[in-house]
Amino acid sequence: MEHIRNDPCCSAAETQNMPRSASLKRALRLEYLTVGWNTAEGVIAVSAAIAAGSVALLGFGLDSFVESSAGGVMIWRLLAEARGRVTRHELEAIEQRARRLVAGSLFLLAAYVFVDATQTLWTGDRPEFSAIGVALTGVSLCAMWWLAREKRTVAAQLGSRAMEADAFQTTACWWLSLAALVGVGLNGAFGWWWADPAAALIIAGLIVKEAREAWAGESDCC
Repeated sequence: MEHIRNDPCCSAAETQNMPRSASLKRALRLEYLTVGWNTAEGVIAVSAAIAAGSVALLGFGLDSFVESSAGGVMIWRLLAEARGRVTRHELEAIEQRARRLVAGSLFLLAAYVFVDATQTLWTGDRPEFSAIGVALTGVSLCAMWWLAREKRTVAAQLGSRAMEADAFQTTACWWLSLAALVGVGLNGAFGWWWADPAAALIIAGLIVKEAREAWAGESDCC
């Protein structure tokens, strides 16, 4: 069963550097790491958000759970190919359904974060500073940058659009980490309470962009 596709985003030299079976194993390791990291990150971020009343951290943490779900879908897709249990047509159908399920959950998450952030700005509810949130988002910046880079490399080796889309989602998670870090940091450093919900609105916008890309099944070559 042949799964490799010709793709202008993929380098032929990169594809030849590593056997496909080895690339699949590498991709699976990256996805297991994605699920584990984002699950732990989500639990810590949501707990810190509830304690501090931070909308930015809450949106960041909830998105981590969505990213874990997307990673789980990719694990299923990669294992299906590695075990040779589905045809190429069936695999593409699975990817399309999975992308749209993830996209739907992202749209709902963006709507929730937007409403919560708008209400916080309207009522003037001041979130407290979260040192845990700053530390977590700072570490996440490094982790997501590395994961996105590795996923782009293996996507090129596999010629996989699904893996490219997943790498894009990880890059979007990097931007979410940055937005949350700036919002929480400005609140702590200068007492700008509004920076937290304002960052949450930016996060909502980034999630919507991520959802639209996932729904369309498209991603830019990074």
